[in-house]
Amino acid sequence: MEAAAKARTSVNGHGPRPLKGLPPGPRMHRVAQTAIWSRQAQWFLEQSRARFGPMFSIKIAYEGDWVVLADPELVKQVFTGDPKVFHAGEGNQILRPILGENSVLVLDEKKHIGQRKLLLPPFHGERMQAYGEKMTEIAAREIESWPTGVPYKLRPRMQAITLEIIIETVFGVHDGERMEPLREALRDFLDLTTNPRVLLPVLMVGPDRVNLIPAFRRRVERVDRLIATEIAERRRAEDLVEREDVLSMLVGARHEDGSPMSDKEIRDELLTLLVAGHETTATALSWAMERLTRHPEKLERLRAEVLDDEDAYLTATIQETLRLRPVIVIVVRKLTEAVELGGYELPAGAGVTPCIHLIHRDPNIYPEPDRFLPERFIDNPPGTYTWIPFGGGVRRCLGAAFAQFEMAVVLRELVRRRQIEPADPAPERNYRRAITETPRHDAEVILR
Repeated sequence: MEAAAKARTSVNGHGPRPLKGLPPGPRMHRVAQTAIWSRQAQWFLEQSRARFGPMFSIKIAYEGDWVVLADPELVKQVFTGDPKVFHAGEGNQILRPILGENSVLVLDEKKHIGQRKLLLPPFHGERMQAYGEKMTEIAAREIESWPTGVPYKLRPRMQAITLEIIIETVFGVHDGERMEPLREALRDFLDLTTNPRVLLPVLMVGPDRVNLIPAFRRRVERVDRLIATEIAERRRAEDLVEREDVLSMLVGARHEDGSPMSDKEIRDELLTLLVAGHETTATALSWAMERLTRHPEKLERLRAEVLDDEDAYLTATIQETLRLRPVIVIVVRKLTEAVELGGYELPAGAGVTPCIHLIHRDPNIYPEPDRFLPERFIDNPPGTYTWIPFGGGVRRCLGAAFAQFEMAVVLRELVRRRQIEPADPAPERNYRRAITETPRHDAEVILR
């Protein structure tokens, strides 16, 4: 906590002069640190925090130097800092060849704000609630097709549910003849961000040269052709204003100068919503069931409250799952100029990375942090800088409410329709799959 104490004094103009440069961190070569990070990120973060405290540096290939922050006060300074100084888009450039240069995730400042405003309407409460009936229908149909009495991996099926929800609510495609080619192309495209063997070449060659890889280029071009067809069909639709899907709303959206979004802008934002909303929500749902089946008394409490049409414990279960098993372990901000933080004057170009995993496992914030206790959120809503599975500040995930709403719909349908027990009583360890942390055995259960 010494670094955090320095931050509080030096930022207020008192105490010692800040140290120039980066805080200490592992001395291993960048290649070695990258290799460990790609397979055991949580372990790497925990070991580093134990040795260096709540602020330390790590070195990751093609990402430069990261300053990891595990103190809520330091995280608050980053999330409330000037967006012109703390660039989130610049910290996400590894996604640019996948999502495109117009993606809200890779833009900063005015361009980011412009795209974010265009994407906000579909995620407003009333509009989002309208998707509930379709989500329920998709979840119920999928769950009823699952076998009973045999070990069954939930994560691939949760992926199927979240992809179907995206195809129908985001892309607005309901026609089976058009849906199947789109479903196949999107699954193939998602491998670019979820399959470690596919993502590894992206990490090795860097974002500026990845399009030179033929297999990468083919996947992107295939999905681009199908999305272009959907955009063209939507622009011709006479009932555009009556449609509720996100694609239709983007086609009808207008920039501040009155101009419509280009096909390229729409394509990039559709793929952003796909990548940001598919794997993450499916993985969070899988972790929820993995944890609940290891705590049958909590699963039964959840089922009882769902059958009574109550939501408090369901909401708390989702919040605790995202605390204990966040899908992403950090968020990144690239500094455009030198910044004083935590007793250090950090140089321009460094990445500051609020650490979701370490903040969520801090025993000073969450007593018994390794235990699955939804009850901790019943009377204590999550804190702005102590519960950060969706990041924070002006860059907080646009789809955070949508994701939690979707999780609630799917979990509600599952516990209503099936008794669930683990295929193996031993807890599943986390497995790092590309940039997400998933259950090692894909949340294998037995349904009754």
